[in-house]
Amino acid sequence: MKRNYYISSNGRLSRKDNSLSFVSEDGSNKYIPVEDVDSIYLFGELNINTKLLNFMGQKGITMHVFNYYGFYTGSFHPKESLNSGFVYVKQVEHYLDKNKRITIAKEFIRTAAYNINRNVKYYQRRGKDLKDYIDYIECLGKSIENVKSINELMGIEGNIRKAYYKSYNIIINQEVDFDKRVKHPPDNMINALISFVNMLMYTTVLSEIYHTQLVPVVSFLHEPGFRRYSLSLDIAEIFKPLIADRLIFSMLNKQQISEKDFIIDLNYTYIKDSARKKILKEFDERLNTKIKHRKLNKSVSYRYLIRLELYKLVKHISGDTEYDGFKIWW
Repeated sequence: MKRNYYISSNGRLSRKDNSLSFVSEDGSNKYIPVEDVDSIYLFGELNINTKLLNFMGQKGITMHVFNYYGFYTGSFHPKESLNSGFVYVKQVEHYLDKNKRITIAKEFIRTAAYNINRNVKYYQRRGKDLKDYIDYIECLGKSIENVKSINELMGIEGNIRKAYYKSYNIIINQEVDFDKRVKHPPDNMINALISFVNMLMYTTVLSEIYHTQLVPVVSFLHEPGFRRYSLSLDIAEIFKPLIADRLIFSMLNKQQISEKDFIIDLNYTYIKDSARKKILKEFDERLNTKIKHRKLNKSVSYRYLIRLELYKLVKHISGDTEYDGFKIWW
């Protein structure tokens, strides 16, 4: 598979013949082989032009833009080349039909709950006292079957997340005081980490959606809304425990990230640029980590698991195969 490129420095990104050229403020120049690029993540202040955008469009390269604080701003993506009127109609049909929609949404949350508990059980086996959280999350997971509405399902999902977040204080070896999830803006280092890594997760899913016939604005769990790609939020629920949460636990427990890597103000907490680069490197390595797929009987990357999940969703809404969410087995 092609790979992601992350640009954290200020400078200029442009087309140079049939490659991409990044010239940083200090004058250093790096060439990026265009045939190797799937998506580019921009965290610095860059000058770009329409010549570059046209070239990226021709090559099918998506670009995600983040602001100074590391918050997602928006994306440039090429003209869709995999459009399918049939899949689009079926995707909308499954959103509009209450029973079809909640069937998919339930499987998203059922799978997410399973993967979340898989993480908690991992640390339970390593001597952490997490049994109460495991039992509670399992109990909530069992109640999903009787849910009749999306709002009720979102309520269960919220309670699962609350229990999961409370377990962070035990899972993480560093001294943390993590009471609740605060997003806008993050109020401590754990919330800042979750927000940043989750945004990386959402944009990764979005890039993978563009490699399928699905449209990112029609979702089943989260309500479609103006100016957001809600299907990427749906699919990310399944993979955040595997990629985002495990990254956070690992980096904190290995002391790769600590409180000194954050700037804490009265109104917000954000990650220093040096720490952000370490997180991006770790995130990219995890996306490229390979496992032996049980059904395919071959090694695939974590990132390709996301695309396979989208293919399964296409098959479900097309009436070929019932959707069964990806569950962690290791």
